[in-house]
Amino acid sequence: MYAPDIETASRDQIAAVQLERLKKIVKHAYDNVEHYKKSFDKAGVRPEDLKSLDDLARFPFTVKTDLRDNYPFKLFAVPRERLVRLHASSGTTGKPTVVGYTPADISTWSDLMARSMMACGARPGDIIHNAYGYGLFTGGLGAHYGAERLGATVVPMSGGNTEKQIALIMDFGARVLCATPSYALNIAEVAEKEGIDIRKSSLEIGIFGAEPWGEPMRAELDARLGLKSVDIYGLSEIMGPGVASECLERAGLHIWEDHFLIEIVDPETMKPVPPGQAGEMVLTTLTKEALPMIRYRTRDITKLSIERCGCGRTHGRILRITGRNDDMLIIRGVNVYPSQVESVMVGRPGVSPHYQLVVQREGSMDTLTVEVEAEPGMATSQDAYDVIAKDVQHHVKTMIGVTCRVVVMAPGEIPRSMGKAVRVRDLRKK
Repeated sequence: MYAPDIETASRDQIAAVQLERLKKIVKHAYDNVEHYKKSFDKAGVRPEDLKSLDDLARFPFTVKTDLRDNYPFKLFAVPRERLVRLHASSGTTGKPTVVGYTPADISTWSDLMARSMMACGARPGDIIHNAYGYGLFTGGLGAHYGAERLGATVVPMSGGNTEKQIALIMDFGARVLCATPSYALNIAEVAEKEGIDIRKSSLEIGIFGAEPWGEPMRAELDARLGLKSVDIYGLSEIMGPGVASECLERAGLHIWEDHFLIEIVDPETMKPVPPGQAGEMVLTTLTKEALPMIRYRTRDITKLSIERCGCGRTHGRILRITGRNDDMLIIRGVNVYPSQVESVMVGRPGVSPHYQLVVQREGSMDTLTVEVEAEPGMATSQDAYDVIAKDVQHHVKTMIGVTCRVVVMAPGEIPRSMGKAVRVRDLRKK
């Protein structure tokens, strides 16, 4: 759980722990997973070649298609009978990615989620309202087990039934809210419609994750929910939520380096980049039994800082995820991430934080339409909507460099999500 000794260890101490665990996990993967044996042999490397942390760069990458190609259980390093839980992605882009956990994996995950929640400001004895979705998505159960390990009281609400969520937050006196940022915003919106000032609730901390979100969205959530919102990061292939989290300094997410080895690489050359330079995050699990991941390409774009944080923790910090390689749109030669559009949208006069990007093919060119929602209470005339559209279009062009069409919709017309928000509708023919 909360581990002050390792969280404030020197960089040399952290590196020593990593190397010891890395040697074991690479051998574990090679000895027990046919995929790793074949890929290592093809690259001409073996576990005994791992003499230092730098030697890991000689080993091949693992990518998401490796999980799908080995569907469902071929990447597991232990017999299926030893697993106590399976999670899986939705599989909207192909076969789902399946992940499994041994009892030790569940215990480690619970510890790291408790550590993350502690860093975020949660404390033993808190009431934690958990609005992450339960089920095959790792968010709900990850937060649940972590909160219990912390010694908190969990309200296992899951997503949806927003009016009841609000009533229980107000009645039970939850101090901490766990949700995706888009659903947290939906909670604030529904409360306002019902005439409930949720800013006067007992909520003090919001632990939000599972989708990219920026500083404008943080300011919006802080103001409308009356709390301090902090970011948490994870992905199912690596563990689930709790791989990294912000502390109350809110100056980057501490990645728990005693369990995960991080590399930042240039996504084009796949060569490492120095701390402070943006690149793709590559992660290696150091303690997972069931599903070891060696040099997994997350596709997430970030930067790494290894300077000691103001909170005293020494574990490296990743800057908030700015986008994913596979989420990036290329519109007329311009790279566009949904999070960039969010930074333009949130806080603009007359515009609510709800939006979607619609990509279509017209002739030989891809086009982008930004659907935005007018702020409740403003004039609904076409002239007023035209003014908003021109303002958003101008700022998208100025700040991102892409020309787009903007469609302003009435309040409530953009679909709300009970979990991860759907930010892109790709209407191009596959």
